[in-house]
Amino acid sequence: MLDNFENEFFGIGIQNGKTPENLGVLWRSAQNLGASFIFTIGNRYAKQACDTHNAVKSMPYFHYETFDDFYNNLPKGARIVGVELTNEAEDLETFHHPRRCVYLLGAEDHGLSKQAIEKSHFLVKFKSQLSLNVSVAGSIVLYDRGINKPRS
Repeated sequence: MLDNFENEFFGIGIQNGKTPENLGVLWRSAQNLGASFIFTIGNRYAKQACDTHNAVKSMPYFHYETFDDFYNNLPKGARIVGVELTNEAEDLETFHHPRRCVYLLGAEDHGLSKQAIEKSHFLVKFKSQLSLNVSVAGSIVLYDRGINKPRS
């Protein structure tokens, strides 16, 4: 019998992104690094010149008005991996990415909401002397997922 939970997929999105340019860069990375879908929570996507591949038309894009809306519509079996620089977060270098997950990044100036941090199944961080642009941080996480590491 086929076990649909064996299939891997992942999506990536931003909660209340500050600048539309960062969305375009993240969508381009998501498309190049194998994401199954992209999404926003709060602020909506607007066409950006930096999304040169027009990823938003090439892969499923979802918009959620609120975090609760997003959370209530998670794909079955998917885990939320919040990307946040907190003491509780696991180091990305040793993190075993879930087979089915949604990577969630926060606004450039405020990070993830308290609710998003509390509801995330995992929190990850990586070494950086200073904070990074959200699209760069997301790209690093997606690149790490592509490395041949064990899945959880």
